[in-house]
Amino acid sequence: MTLDIDHKDLRRLTVVGDKVLIKPKSPNEKTKSGLFLPPGVHEKEPVHSGYVLKVGPGYPIPNLSEDDPYLNKSEVKYLPLQPHEGDLAIYLPKSGFEIIFNDEKYIIVPHSAILLLIRDEGLFE
Repeated sequence: MTLDIDHKDLRRLTVVGDKVLIKPKSPNEKTKSGLFLPPGVHEKEPVHSGYVLKVGPGYPIPNLSEDDPYLNKSEVKYLPLQPHEGDLAIYLPKSGFEIIFNDEKYIIVPHSAILLLIRDEGLFE
């Protein structure tokens, strides 16, 4: 199931909780030996890769300083997530949700679906 969002500005999207917005990396169309792969063969792979575009605030931390947490209206604190914008993420696609935004495919995955991050600090300099 996919969701088609008709909007123009990706910066207006806000990722919530422990979710991560990923732009899937375009898969190779050929094998290393030069054979062309048929369309749809990459969807069957158990893991996919893509670039992290947006990261949610993280896991909410309860405020234990007050006796009644429901009466406390202080600002919520979060335990931040590991991914940063620009990281290459290896993730489980079955845990994600696909959206179409400006005719491009994006995946929203929970933090727990990310298996590995590849961070290149000088990538966007």
